[in-house]
Amino acid sequence: MKRFVSILLIAMFVLALGISVSAQSTPGVDNRQHRQQKRIKQGVKNGSLTKREAAKLEAGQAKTRKMERKAKADGIVTASERAKL
Repeated sequence: MKRFVSILLIAMFVLALGISVSAQSTPGVDNRQHRQQKRIKQGVKNGSLTKREAAKLEAGQAKTRKMERKAKADGIVTASERAKL
């Protein structure tokens, strides 16, 4: 009986850990940020973006990163926070 309770507690701990890690993960946001950063660099390189335009886009990227850090601060990224990101 004691062994069963121990196994059950360990299983619950592992499950809770997995849920908290997945709730904090924002792979969609991270991928989008990476793609946008790449496009900004390409735009500057090929001349389709001025340095001023790139700076404005970079500021937007920084704002999104700040929002993402704030959303992750409590360990849980809620659905509404994810939608804002």
